[in-house]
Amino acid sequence: MAVAEPTGPALTREEADRALARLGAEHEAVESSLLALQDHAGRRLLEGAELTGETRSRWAAAEALIGQLWAYFDAYTAALTTARELRARRRWPTQGELSELTELLRGSGITLASPSTAASGAAGLTAGVPGLTARLSERLSLQELLDRMNGWYAQALDVVVIADTVWSALPARIDLLAAELRRTRSLAHSVGVRPGEHPSGDDLEQITRELAALRAEVIGDPLAFWSGASPSSAPGGGRPDTTRYDRAARALEDVRREVEAVLDVRQDAEQRLMRVRDVLSRADRTLNEARQARVEVLSKIAASVVPAVSGPPTALYEQLSAAADHRRHARWHRLSPLLEGLEQRAEEELLRARESLTAVTAPLAVRAELRGRLDAYKAKTARHGLAEDSLLVERYDAARRMLWSAPCDLVAAEGAVLRYQQALAEALAAGAGERATGRRGES
Repeated sequence: MAVAEPTGPALTREEADRALARLGAEHEAVESSLLALQDHAGRRLLEGAELTGETRSRWAAAEALIGQLWAYFDAYTAALTTARELRARRRWPTQGELSELTELLRGSGITLASPSTAASGAAGLTAGVPGLTARLSERLSLQELLDRMNGWYAQALDVVVIADTVWSALPARIDLLAAELRRTRSLAHSVGVRPGEHPSGDDLEQITRELAALRAEVIGDPLAFWSGASPSSAPGGGRPDTTRYDRAARALEDVRREVEAVLDVRQDAEQRLMRVRDVLSRADRTLNEARQARVEVLSKIAASVVPAVSGPPTALYEQLSAAADHRRHARWHRLSPLLEGLEQRAEEELLRARESLTAVTAPLAVRAELRGRLDAYKAKTARHGLAEDSLLVERYDAARRMLWSAPCDLVAAEGAVLRYQQALAEALAAGAGERATGRRGES
């Protein structure tokens, strides 16, 4: 280190003391910062990691800067120590000593090797930093030296802090998601959701590969996962980029819901299959009843169109057998959609069987309604004292023979009931007229 000739007006004793105090405080701050950087967890991780990509190149440059920082700090310490020793010679320094002290504190009297060679690999970090030239040496003042160290320190610290922030944020989250992935895979395998057999099984394989690749990339190149307007750890400079992690987490959540749906099928599959069997059994019994009723209607009702009754739901029974086979072999992912369709179609089959029975038995219902009407009219006849009326007796007997004979002609029987009703109405009207005539004669 060499000291240049004094230039400019000399500092007063008070000004020199204030400058020494300020530079001493700056020295302590720089020393504390460098020691903190030396002990930073992120720095130790970077030194021991197998780095790749952007992080590898930027950390190589940052290491070069850190080495230069210590060399510059040593020069700063030596120059400050020399200035302090000069000031400590006497309480009231001479004018020559003040001039020499002024040059030490303000002049460009510190000659250092140029950092351009050491920082040649730090193009991205050191671009725009004053003083980096192709010269073998350069002369700096204490303030210029301090400014240079502060700039380099901030750039080196960014690399360390960004890497540490990304490593603190992403690997732990990836590991937690990987643990959830393992649980989901185990559960999926137990219900038959496997690669090549179910889309969700293929999705799980893809998520597994993505998480493994993502973790390796984050560990090797954490700076590539920094998102922001600038590659800086300063407030507002950015944050860890979790885009790929978030996408994998969403995909795993979709698979988990699918697996839970299949699991629900496994837990209540037997009960649901029993319910389907019961519904189909009721539909089958209803169809049998409709077929028997059709035979009865054809034998008891004449000149009536009776709809045909379909056979048992063979296709549904085949699907039910397939569903039971899926359950026996734990093919829950195949049973799930099949069972849902079976439940709906079984209910539809039961409804169809009931409608068929209603359509087949409609003529019997009509005959029953006519019999009820005929009995009601007979009871009315008795209440009005017309049970012995020959016309009413004749018409009642005719209608009854038709309704209680087989096969029954519903059209003719309905006409006979209607004629009996009309005759009763006429008899009641005639009786009412005679009673009215008798009351007028008595008056």
